[in-house]
Parts: sequence; structure tokens; C-alpha cells
Amino acid sequence: MNKPSDALITDEPVEMGQLEDSFGFLVRMTQVRVFEAFFNGVGHFDLKPGEYSVLWIISLNPGVRQGEVARRLSIKPAHMTKLIQRLEARDFLTRQIPDSDRRSVRLTLTAAGQTFVDTHKDAYFTYYEMENCLSAVEMAQLTKLLQKFIGIEKGRS
Repeated sequence: MNKPSDALITDEPVEMGQLEDSFGFLVRMTQVRVFEAFFNGVGHFDLKPGEYSVLWIISLNPGVRQGEVARRLSIKPAHMTKLIQRLEARDFLTRQIPDSDRRSVRLTLTAAGQTFVDTHKDAYFTYYEMENCLSAVEMAQLTKLLQKFIGIEKGRS
């Protein structure tokens, strides 16, 4: 097990007081650490964390509406549009506007996108394990608590 991120370790002691017990601060520092592990582990694939999540959702839900993916992943519409354009430029997905609803955009992975998702899913779902300082049991507990906190029940979303 590795020690905490070097960003939290300094030569000079800095009093943090109640900040060390602040839920928001702890979540933010956790995000920083997870993103650091993400880019160290899978950054060479040139995808941002949200981009693989979008590809994964589309792989499980071919033809899903772009707006529904954005809502489910809490991605702002303007950011989602840019993200989809980037993935489309890499030939990972296609957009279709159905004749029955010209306001919606349906997303489907291309063969290249599906191959990318299938080939790299293990790396994307385990990148944090190498840098994690929690035991497997602690990680399972934390995951379960985070799922509960954000309202995800395992197997149901």
C-alpha cells in the first residue's frame, strides 16, 4: 500500500484545524488524488475521466439520448456537446437525430469505440488500486458509502 499523495505531505507543518474534518474538503482532496491516479494509470490513452464514463454508458445503452447521459453523469449540456464532438472526432461514437424527435440526439459506439471500451475496461476500472492506501475491505466499504451518499443502489440506478 502506498502512502498518501505527496500533495498532502510537506516539510513544513501547516495547521489545518477543522478543515481536516470538513466533509467537502475531504471529498475535494479525494477527487484530486483519484484524478492524479487516473492520469498516472490511464492518462496515456488520452481520455479524460468523464469521457471514458460516457463511452461506458453508451456501450451499455446503445442509442441512449445524449441528454440522458449528461443528466446521469452530471455533465453540463455545453460541456457534453464538446465531449461528444471530441469522441466523435476520434471515431468512438456516432450521433443520430431520430426523425420522430428532432430535438434529441441518440449515441452509439462505433466498432472502434466498442473495441476501445472492451480492450481498456480493466485498466479504467482498476487504475486506482495501485496507488490506493486502503485495504480491499476498506475500499469496498468506502465505495458502498459513496454509493449510498449519492443515491446509487448497486444494480439499480
